[in-house]
Amino acid sequence: MSQENQILKQRREKAEALAALGINIFSNSFKPANHVKELLPKGEHLAAESFDETKFTYSIAGRIMSMRKFGKAAFCHLADASGQIQIYVKKDTVGEEQFAAFKKWDIGDIVGIEGKLFKTQTDELSVMADKLVMITKSLRPLPEKWHGLTNVETRYRQRYVDLIVTPESRAIFRKRVEIIRLIREFLGNRGFMEVETPMMQPVPGGATAKPFKTHHNALGLDLYLRIAPELYLKRLLVGGFERVFEINRNFRNEGLSTRHNPEFTMLEFYQAYATFHDMMDITEELVSWLSQEVNDTMEIDYQGTMVNLTPPWRRLTMNEALTEIGGIASEVVKDDDQVLALARTTKGVKLEPLAGPGKARTALFELLVEEKLIDPTFITSYPIEVSPLARRNEEDPTVTDRFELFITGREIANAFSELSDPIDQRQRLEQQIAEKGDDEEIHSEMDEDFVRALEFGMPSAAGQGIGIDRLIMLLTNSASIRDVILFPHMKPESDDKGQKTQGKQQKEKGGTCKKCKE
Repeated sequence: MSQENQILKQRREKAEALAALGINIFSNSFKPANHVKELLPKGEHLAAESFDETKFTYSIAGRIMSMRKFGKAAFCHLADASGQIQIYVKKDTVGEEQFAAFKKWDIGDIVGIEGKLFKTQTDELSVMADKLVMITKSLRPLPEKWHGLTNVETRYRQRYVDLIVTPESRAIFRKRVEIIRLIREFLGNRGFMEVETPMMQPVPGGATAKPFKTHHNALGLDLYLRIAPELYLKRLLVGGFERVFEINRNFRNEGLSTRHNPEFTMLEFYQAYATFHDMMDITEELVSWLSQEVNDTMEIDYQGTMVNLTPPWRRLTMNEALTEIGGIASEVVKDDDQVLALARTTKGVKLEPLAGPGKARTALFELLVEEKLIDPTFITSYPIEVSPLARRNEEDPTVTDRFELFITGREIANAFSELSDPIDQRQRLEQQIAEKGDDEEIHSEMDEDFVRALEFGMPSAAGQGIGIDRLIMLLTNSASIRDVILFPHMKPESDDKGQKTQGKQQKEKGGTCKKCKE
């Protein structure tokens, strides 16, 4: 019998022994009156080896995280959602019956304690237990205290255990919740209305990505899980809502990597009578404010690299970035034939046979520039070929009024002045479909209702998408997107034939999104 199976057997035997004593090992009657964080300040004035003179009895519940037994007494640490405190259990205090049951308790059990505060000889605030209640018997052992949950894949697969034993993980997800709350506060204070759009759509749109497909039986209709809410949010601009936002779950049938998960969270917001310049201003303000609120600084350490989020941020056109950072001569960047020739002969650049100079510039930018953009940088003037939903620049119709924000070499946000001309929109979508070829990420069907909505008239507007998961990675110094998603997608565990995947680090695959709003 393996050591793990032996421990499981011992725990079940203890559970059976407690049940034989008439103890409900999965009870639902204990209601704690206090949290650990309430007790900690109350012991600040106590001297070592002294009791709280008020002799007030406190009631707390939580999980046993450590235990040291000494014959007729024991020390253990109990943790609830607010903190951790030491518990002292003495046979003479709790009585022989309760102490006999306590001897069958294990690390990981969830229990209730009633008792008084005191300081030990080592000056540690503790609770002297008067009453012990078993709430939930843990039938599986936690990882060893000094080793924790060291297998990365197991941390993601068994997030519940990771949260129990890894304070850093709990802190990341508490910060995630706070960041999303602050985003809602920021936009709400500026007149944006939070809305909800369909997660199942008859026509995928709003981004270039392969969707997940499902079927609705009652309607007899194939539907697609949302890859982006963009086209529906623009419908609301048509309908008269001038400032809207959605914190939404998107689904893209693409590879897994440290930056990609098939299911991820996006913020998209749209403002009537605004331009992409307004979006740059609001993005600077939002991200720098979030950092100050959650980290108390705008200069953060991300994986050993210092990043300064203090506005104003650098702004470059794509052509300027190709020259200043990518090292390509300006005359080459500006000449369509030369830039196409360069892209087709540059190792690492892949272009479709019909790709034009705009796609060539974008491909060279992704290869030679992106990873060098460490401090916040807005890249503007994206080619029309890679921006089917963005407004043409009035001075140079080959580019769009669009930007992408890069921090630590990663795309964090994507925004543009919206295209409101339904004739131009239809032509661009038709051209994209015509050039689809074998590309599964380009959709073969146009959203006719969206074009019809534009024909009713959409006000001039600007919109933006911010990858919430990547933003949280940045603000929590997390190396992988799986560190900031509670339950990331994983390969299946071992099957009945013994083909195991658990314990082997999942092979990282590059995401297949093509500069969509991610």
